[in-house]
Amino acid sequence: MIPIGPLMVEHRLIERFVEVLKSKLSEIEKTKNVDPIFIDQAVDFFRTYADRTHHGKEEDILFRDLTGKNLSAEHEKVMNELIEEHIHARKTVGNLVSYNDKYREDDKAALKGIIESLKELIEFYPIHINKEDKHFFYPCMEYFNKEEKDAMLGEFWEFDKNMIHEKYRRIVETFER
Repeated sequence: MIPIGPLMVEHRLIERFVEVLKSKLSEIEKTKNVDPIFIDQAVDFFRTYADRTHHGKEEDILFRDLTGKNLSAEHEKVMNELIEEHIHARKTVGNLVSYNDKYREDDKAALKGIIESLKELIEFYPIHINKEDKHFFYPCMEYFNKEEKDAMLGEFWEFDKNMIHEKYRRIVETFER
């Protein structure tokens, strides 16, 4: 297996969740009501899985290792775009949290912000994933030899093993405060 294999598997789960969001968004728009707990769960998915786990492997390992390579101008440009897109996704999820907090406080106007944030995520992720899958991942593997790919894949597995511990350590620390 090459390192982009696990990243592409993660993309398939993110795509499935985007489909769940589409269905929930339709329900929210019809009923003019949202379950704040669902939004909490969506935020957890995006922050823990899509961003920290998935984007984390991309930024902390793949992009880091690519930075040490003599990238073509095009690949460097796309990698920088992907980093900016990750920042955009984090900001959108942060907005979703803020609107959900306001909605919980009975600010019914916050529903519009929740809907807009969900629409943004639904629109963003398929385009972002397509860029990575079809225009970046495979060409970038050419910069690495077999040993480097194997080492990167091993680092991905270690990264994933630590994620569950990181998540629940943060939860305990939050409660301790």
